[in-house]
Amino acid sequence: MQTEYLIAVDKFCAFHNIEISFIRSLQQNGLIEITTIEESNFIDAEQLQQLERIVRFYYELDINLEGIETITHLLQRLSMVQEENKALRNRLRLYEK
Repeated sequence: MQTEYLIAVDKFCAFHNIEISFIRSLQQNGLIEITTIEESNFIDAEQLQQLERIVRFYYELDINLEGIETITHLLQRLSMVQEENKALRNRLRLYEK
């Protein structure tokens, strides 16, 4: 894995003014994955949008970790349903012509 696509956990926490223990608790609950390279923790850049959403849920909306897990699960299911709906619409177009 290339380090250019990784974001250091300590720098992310400093930028957002949050504690590193919060990121560790997200990892323990399976909400994010942390990569460790030479005793330094990193977050994959692809997780950045989801992580920032979680930070807003927790700090700005005061939603606890259990609530965040539920919201994340529901958003993933909604995304799956939307993709399925899109695929079905595309299949339906084949029969309409």
